[in-house]
Amino acid sequence: MSDIGLVTDAAVLCHNGKTVAAGKQRDVLRHDLYRANRKKVKVLDCSGRTVIPGFVDSHTHPAFIHPRLKDFELRTAGATYAEIAKSGGGIHSSVEAVRMASQSQLTRHVLSAFERMQVHGTTTVEAKSGYGLTLKDELKSLRAIRSAAKAWPGAVRTTLLGAHVVPREFTKNRSAYIPLVVEKMIPAAKKLKLADFVDVFCEEGAFSLEETLKIFDAAKKNGLKTRAHVGQFTACPLERLLDSGVSSLDHLDHVQKKDVAQIADSDSVATLLPGAVYFLGGKRYPDARALIRAGAALALATDFNPGTSPTPSMSFILSLACTQMKMTPAEAINAATVNGAHALGLSMSKGRIAETFDADFAIFKTKDYREICYWFGENLCERTVTGGVVTGN
Repeated sequence: MSDIGLVTDAAVLCHNGKTVAAGKQRDVLRHDLYRANRKKVKVLDCSGRTVIPGFVDSHTHPAFIHPRLKDFELRTAGATYAEIAKSGGGIHSSVEAVRMASQSQLTRHVLSAFERMQVHGTTTVEAKSGYGLTLKDELKSLRAIRSAAKAWPGAVRTTLLGAHVVPREFTKNRSAYIPLVVEKMIPAAKKLKLADFVDVFCEEGAFSLEETLKIFDAAKKNGLKTRAHVGQFTACPLERLLDSGVSSLDHLDHVQKKDVAQIADSDSVATLLPGAVYFLGGKRYPDARALIRAGAALALATDFNPGTSPTPSMSFILSLACTQMKMTPAEAINAATVNGAHALGLSMSKGRIAETFDADFAIFKTKDYREICYWFGENLCERTVTGGVVTGN
């Protein structure tokens, strides 16, 4: 993760949305395609700039309507996440608005989120449902994400998060909610081709490990990959989740030492979300150094959502990774690009500037790649190239 593959005096040649050649400018300019089409080539001058692969934000929750300002205010007065949830806030407070919203309204909100992310250099996004919690409203959310994705030049992977929390109407009969997810939501999402993944919030107050594994089993039977919110507030034994073939374990603020080696020995990606720790006022960030020393594949993502991490900025996440988790700038950038692509099953097309990969780049007003992690509270992303399409100044 410490090898960023830095090339100076570089150039990238793109054609039909793909990278055809990348490396030293003198070598790229000798490429047959460039020489044969020299007068037709559109040149984008990036002198004095840093060009990295477009960010792959592999964990987001954009299918919501309103920010949770009451929760925020209560938290500033000292209320905890659990206390806010018990008072009627938290995830439940986002559900009512999503249920009342039309699909077109939800689509507009999701598309706005994608566009804000792109301004900060993100070109690939994983987007979850999870604020509907009925069959109708979870499918509505997934359709809204798919519709927004069609209107956005970036790539989107969609995740069914029907198991976000147990909705209030099932409080006295929570055992009836799992069958709704397993027997209705997952088969419908598969049949309608609305989801690539199934996610579960495996945490005290949400879903148990046994419930999570039952939902994952249904996902696999329907041909969908899995990912898990786990270890955000309490540690959970990870062996059975890893044995299930989960693509990504997300959060991991609390993880047992014996599980670190198991993550490293698996094909699962550890996706760290420091934005949520920051916004909740937490002190315990994921132990990135222990995971890296063990050889685990680490990704970074925004966890963009209305309650615990309302940021579209991957650069801010990189800053947190470096200052709070002691990752190096090179490690952080790799985690936010190539490893995020691995977490989404896109490692052969996203997250690298290399021949045959998609032409997805973020162009920063910096002379040194380390500045992307160094400056915070400022967006230094000048332009993005998404599938060969240039946006920005």
